[in-house]
Amino acid sequence: QVQLVESGGGLVQPGGSLRLSCAASGSIFRINTMGWYRQAPGNQRELVAAISRGNTTNYADSVKGRFTISRDNAKNTVYLQMNSLKPQDTAAYYCHDSITTQNLVTYDYWGQGNQVTVST
Repeated sequence: QVQLVESGGGLVQPGGSLRLSCAASGSIFRINTMGWYRQAPGNQRELVAAISRGNTTNYADSVKGRFTISRDNAKNTVYLQMNSLKPQDTAAYYCHDSITTQNLVTYDYWGQGNQVTVST
């Protein structure tokens, strides 16, 4: 069994910064791609950023130059550094990992979601 636990969301003023973390634990053989999605009320869940095991990254156009995704394989953790936050970044943020378990089967796992609100 595998669990993803997120931390780091909250309320921030426009132009501010937040850092999200997502730690995986459990029966893990290897973590493949790690990523962050977000979903605002009334909208579909969308990819924000993703990082491969080889540290290749890709970002949504709306966050390029402002957000940075990184990973620490020793800690099974993915991070999202969010700078120059805008009100339109307000959403619930979910981490997503593609994980190969100890029985060598690969599954998709999601974090519990963390609210980020950008407002004065």
